Amino acid sequence: MELKYLQDLWDSNETTGMDEPELLRYRSNLLGRDLRLTNFGGGNTSAKVPMRDPVTGETVTVLWVKGSGGDLGTITREGFATLYLDRLHALKQQYRGAAHEDEMVPLYPLCTFGNNPRAASIDTPLHAFLPFAHVDHLHPDWAIALAACANGPDLLPLLQEETGVKLAWLPWKRPGFELGLWLEQTVQEHPDIDGILLGSHGLFTWGNTARESYQNTLRVIDSIGQFVLKRVASKGEQLFGGARFYSRPDRHALAAALLPVLRGMVGPAIGHFIDAPDVLRFVNSIRAPALAFQGTSCPDHFVRTRVRPLYVEWDATSGTTEQLIAAARAAFPAYREDYIRYYEENRQPDSPSMRSPGPTVILVPGVGMFSFGRSKPEARITGEFYVNAIHVMEGATACQTGDGQSIAALEPHIARWTPDLQRPTAVDNYVALPLREAFGIEYWQLEEAKLRRLPLEKPLSRKVAVVIGCSPGIGRATAERLAREGAHVVVADLNATLARETAEALQQAFGREFALAETVDCTDRAALRNMLERITLAYGGIDLMICVAAVFFPPNTSGRTTEAEWRKTLDVNLLGSYLAADEAAQWMQKQNTGGSIVLISSANAVVPKTGSFAYDVSKAALNHLTRELAIAYAPHIRVNAVAPASVVEGSQQFPRERVLTSLAKYGIAFEESESTEVLRQKLADFYAQRTLLKKRVTPEDIAQAVFLLASDALHNTTGHVLPVDAGLAEAFLR
Repeated sequence: MELKYLQDLWDSNETTGMDEPELLRYRSNLLGRDLRLTNFGGGNTSAKVPMRDPVTGETVTVLWVKGSGGDLGTITREGFATLYLDRLHALKQQYRGAAHEDEMVPLYPLCTFGNNPRAASIDTPLHAFLPFAHVDHLHPDWAIALAACANGPDLLPLLQEETGVKLAWLPWKRPGFELGLWLEQTVQEHPDIDGILLGSHGLFTWGNTARESYQNTLRVIDSIGQFVLKRVASKGEQLFGGARFYSRPDRHALAAALLPVLRGMVGPAIGHFIDAPDVLRFVNSIRAPALAFQGTSCPDHFVRTRVRPLYVEWDATSGTTEQLIAAARAAFPAYREDYIRYYEENRQPDSPSMRSPGPTVILVPGVGMFSFGRSKPEARITGEFYVNAIHVMEGATACQTGDGQSIAALEPHIARWTPDLQRPTAVDNYVALPLREAFGIEYWQLEEAKLRRLPLEKPLSRKVAVVIGCSPGIGRATAERLAREGAHVVVADLNATLARETAEALQQAFGREFALAETVDCTDRAALRNMLERITLAYGGIDLMICVAAVFFPPNTSGRTTEAEWRKTLDVNLLGSYLAADEAAQWMQKQNTGGSIVLISSANAVVPKTGSFAYDVSKAALNHLTRELAIAYAPHIRVNAVAPASVVEGSQQFPRERVLTSLAKYGIAFEESESTEVLRQKLADFYAQRTLLKKRVTPEDIAQAVFLLASDALHNTTGHVLPVDAGLAEAFLR
């Protein structure tokens, strides 16, 4: 087997001793990890395995097939559904025809082998009815490009002539029982084929063993790649009609300015930006508007990317940031009207309610592509799916013959298999799903049921939170709490190591893409602005700003605080909080979606005492700053503060020397040999006894208060300082 683009990664040393289900898992992982072969969550694999029936003791054939919602690249043995093959075939007796095929899905669980809780997918009959021991169904861009060609059936003999690969063609049909019967019939009619190409969908290949199926799949896909990419290369600079615009050197600055505006119009979502060369070549091209409006073909792409992306028309050669934002704002109403019309024209009496009419993918010439989702992984994957769609359009248009608008090559197949199919249209030889079929996928009752089974979103889902100051005390506890409540969290600190360690802990606990580390000096407005630009490019904007950063200088040997320490204290504790809040508010105002700012004050702000003048004054001023900012940023942005008392645990304001001094000051017995943590606990216990509740105030207590103020739990609270001090009477507000 000679491969030009793909690599045979099968290692016989790794597969020694594996049984058939484990070989299926191994093969699936190899195929799923190469995104040229299939996209995230897409495709499925199967094996028909002889097994002992636990009830009768007889040997039966069991279909092992990827379960609903799984991902081939990461699937484990437990991710496969197991079904009696003979019972699946017996379902043919119950089948009443294509108009009733959805009623077959509830019957699949009745065919389950063993006590397997993994739900069978709608693709189960596609694998069951093919007469091969091992089957692979994938969505490689090269194959979908061929499947999305208006002249696709006419190209298959040429593919065989050039590569030796023989494929059969089936027109578009939504996955289900009927398509499974079509596949079975096609193999019966063409027993010598290497695979089946599904129009606008994907590819089926097979083998008698797991190894043979893997090899055949690679051989067929690589051959299609050779066929398609040769034609793409021959197009050269004329691909997609040639360049209309060129990529802007300032595109990252444009993207950072545009993303919050887009995010505000799309709705609650996390954003993702891509300006890869293949994306820019497409969005900058002459034919991009027409091809983008045509929509996507493969249903795996379509479910995430919607019926079509939004293409923003603007002067990408010399337009300004303001003109770009104005063009984007002007484009949204027309997109929504078009989507509502699409829904109304195609809905059925039992169709689910219309979802958001906004786009999930936005194309901007000169700049790149923006995609949105409930989380960063979903936003990224949505963008990756549209990159797949670009590659499909690339291949299909490169294979154009004739005027590129004719679908004559498809007509005989449509006439035989789907005479009632709404006729597709071709743009430059590229065929997308007909709108009625696209609607049938997007608003499929089975797809709607999947959405309903998703877990409830957490209170801070789709929110981006920035926590400045991430010490092992209040800062880290706050970041952890916000992440646990669903937020994407950026932890920032002057100490790069602290920020990185906190972010890594969050990534390990909540997912690699749910946390970022930033190094920033909160007293430097330019540094804050640059950081927020980077955060915007990463997540789309900002919703919550939490400023924990503060410094405390204990009195020197003469009992005084130096002027330099005064200035540093006011700079960090007061000016830093103001600058962080002010820069965040400007970003939130661009989004026009509201926001919440929480500053960390202190009980010291209202308790007069000696020894901490600078710190106490800075926090007193912070309390009033909170009220002033609440007025300034109303009505859409809330500003509040939390006032802790004596949070010793993990606090960088309580280094060992200060703890020892305080213990001595209060006459608390200790040994020099005791660890810093033990000494801190003694001091914390002393402080607890001074409160009404006789309790320690922990970082988690402060994090709870921050969460309440940042979230919608206290959505009508602004301009207030919330004490968290276990009842410190002298700190009662007057």
